[in-house]
Order: sequence, then C-alpha cells, then structure tokens
Amino acid sequence: MVLEIPAPQRDASRREVSARQKTQRVEASASSPSVSATAAWLTWSLGALFFCYSFFQRVAPSVMIDPLMRDLAIGGAVLGNLSAFYFYAYAGLQIPIGLMVDRWGARILLTLGAALCALGSLCFALGDSLAAVYIGRLMIGAGAGCSFVSTLKLATAWFPPARFAQLTGMTMMLGMLGGIFGQAPLAILVEDLGWRGALMGAAAVGAVLAALIWVVVRDTPASQRPRADRVVGGPSIAAALVLVLGRPRNWALALISAAMTAPLLAFAGLWGVAWLMQVHGLPRSEAAANTSLLLIGWAVGSPLAGTFSDRLKMRKWPLLAGASLGLSALAIIIYVPAMPPAVLALLLFVCGFSCGSVAISFAIARETNDAQLGGMALAFINMSVVGSGALFQPLIGALLDWQWGGQFVDGARVYGPEAYRIAFSVLILFLLLGILAGLTIRDSRADDPSPSPNR
Repeated sequence: MVLEIPAPQRDASRREVSARQKTQRVEASASSPSVSATAAWLTWSLGALFFCYSFFQRVAPSVMIDPLMRDLAIGGAVLGNLSAFYFYAYAGLQIPIGLMVDRWGARILLTLGAALCALGSLCFALGDSLAAVYIGRLMIGAGAGCSFVSTLKLATAWFPPARFAQLTGMTMMLGMLGGIFGQAPLAILVEDLGWRGALMGAAAVGAVLAALIWVVVRDTPASQRPRADRVVGGPSIAAALVLVLGRPRNWALALISAAMTAPLLAFAGLWGVAWLMQVHGLPRSEAAANTSLLLIGWAVGSPLAGTFSDRLKMRKWPLLAGASLGLSALAIIIYVPAMPPAVLALLLFVCGFSCGSVAISFAIARETNDAQLGGMALAFINMSVVGSGALFQPLIGALLDWQWGGQFVDGARVYGPEAYRIAFSVLILFLLLGILAGLTIRDSRADDPSPSPNR
C-alpha cells in the first residue's frame, strides 16, 4: 500500500527544501574561507574605503576654518553654509541613489561617485571665488552620497544577512578613520601645503579610488550570476517612496539616527576644533586631535554595537542605550565650564562610542522593509543622518554670529564660551527628541533575514 501525500503538502515541502538549500548556498558562498570569501571582503573593503574617503571630505573644512574665513572673507554663518553644501547634495540625492543602487547595482554608482568627488576637490582647490568653492563642495557631496548605501548593498549581496549589522558598523568604523585623518593629520598638511594644496591631493586620491572600484568591484559573487538582486519590474519611484515614507517606524528611525549623528557632523565635523581653540586655548593640531577622539570613539563603538546587537538578537534597546549615554556625555562637555583635559578627552571618546550605535538603525530598516525597498529604505535613513549635518552646521554658525561680540584674530571671527554654549544646546534638544522617537520603535528580530512590513 502506497501512502499518497496531498499535492498542497508536497508543494509546500518542496518549497521549504528549495528555500533552505538556497539559503545554505548563499551563506556558504559568502562565509567559506575560499576565493569567494576573499573576493567578498575585497569588494566590501573598496566600497568601505570610498566611504572612508567621503568622510574625510565631510570633516575637512573643520581644520580650514581660519584660512577659509581669511581667504574668502566670510563669517561663521557663510562658512557653515559652505561646509553644509556637501550635506545638501549628499542628503538630497539619497532617495534617487537608493533607487538607482537597487536597479543598476553598486559598482557603477561607486565609480561615478569617486570620480565626481575627485572633480569637486579639484574645483574647490582651484576656486578663486565663493561661487566656485560652493560648486566644488556641492560636487564632492553629490559623489560622496553614493558611498554608504552602495557599500551596504554590496554587504547585502556578498555576505549572509546575520552579519549585516556588524558590517554596517565596520563600514562606519572606516568612515570614522577617514574623519580622523581629516582632523589632526590634515591640519598638519594644511599648515605645510595650505588648504588648496591639501585638496589637490584629495582630488588625486579620489581618481585612484574610482579606477580601483571599476576594475575590482562586482555587484554579486560570480557563483550567483545572474541573480535577481537588482529590482526588475519593482515598484515605481513614486510607489517605492510612498511605501517607505508611509511606515511610521522609518520616520522614527530617521529621527533618532539624525539626532545621534548631529554631534559628530556639527561638532566634530566643523565647530569642535574652533571651540577648543577659542574657548580652551588649544593650538590647532592639539584641538584637532582632541576632536578626533569623538571620531575614534565612533569607530570603536559602531562595529561593537552592531556585533553586540546581532548576538543579543535585539535592536531597539542597544540603540536607545547608546543614544542616552551619548546625550549624557555631550551635556557634560557643553555645560561644565572647566574640567581636566583628560576628563574632556574621555567624554569626547564616550560620546562618539555611544552614538556609534546608530549603526543598529540601518539593520532595523533592512529587517523591517521589503527586499525590493531595501536600497530606498537605507537611503531614507542615511538621508536623515546626513541631513542633520546640513541643518546643524549652518544653524550653529548662525547662532554663533548672533552672539558674536565683534572680535577678530588674524582676520577670523572669535566667539566666546557663552556663544558656543547656546549654539551647541540645539544638539542636546535634538538628541532628546530623537530618544523620544526611538521609544516608539518596536524591536525587530536580529536573527530573521526576511524583512516583513508587518513587524
């Protein structure tokens, strides 16, 4: 006697086996110690290296404040706006970039982005007017805008889902290393070569990166080609945008992510060096080194937070814990008027270390949005992250100008301690708002590789 299995049950069993075999093949190809694994790490590394370069460009003006003010005859508000042109382009292009990386792949966008950064650096370095340097900064921001989301797309294609938060943190770590080089080391180069010579060197680095990415990077492993990781017949631009923006969790993630990144982009990215020089009396190189501690903390904290969240299989509470600790450290930095240098250095490191847990928010976005919307969702969160720099760099500059007492030193404006305290308070208020938004997020399962819009 032969037992007949009902057809629906047979079909379900076949689908389950097929899905299990596919998952095993993908994880084996991305995690085995073979040539494929070497290719995976090399591919991700070049994308992350471009993000490192883009972060260097992001913070570079922070060590050029005095010579830029002097050579271009501008004040704090205009300088903040000049630096923020990077963020205007970067943030404004994130939604289109998210769609393009879903449809065209990461290799093309990374190559074009690095080339555009090189051209923008050249334009900035050779510019003899404010309009010219505006255009150069805008080009740099547009090119750099391709770096982070495209690198995460490569991580999605080349590695198993369980490693996504860790790789997101590692990508941020390399970004912070670029920011660190854009502080004290760049300050030394600016002193030796001038800001124009330093930016000429940055243009050459961007050109080399573009060539390397085009030659080496591939969108998917060879064993998985052709593979439908690009969206074919997916939702239109408008439909995809409506789907991503229609989910309240994405807005809450965007707000807490922006709030946790604002101290990095506005304080360490532009105004921290000037604050340490003018309020604490430190020389430029030492002030840049101290500000770099916030970036170093971020570089250490991001991958650790991602790994911890993966292993704990929790997202929400590690994210909120990092935001709360970062808020506490920043408040002490801003409102305690005098403290030993070692304590100030430690607090800067703790602030960066804690806020580096923002890497977890990208994992939440990936896990709670449909696969076809992955690039768009990540781009929306990244747009809010970079948008915090576009908002707060010029806002702090405007608040400083509002409190300015008319003092100049070597042609550059000097602001007092109270002016900085008032201006930096907007970062505290924004972090509080972000934490409140984060409380509304429901946790996602860190061990579930299948995004679901209902979770």
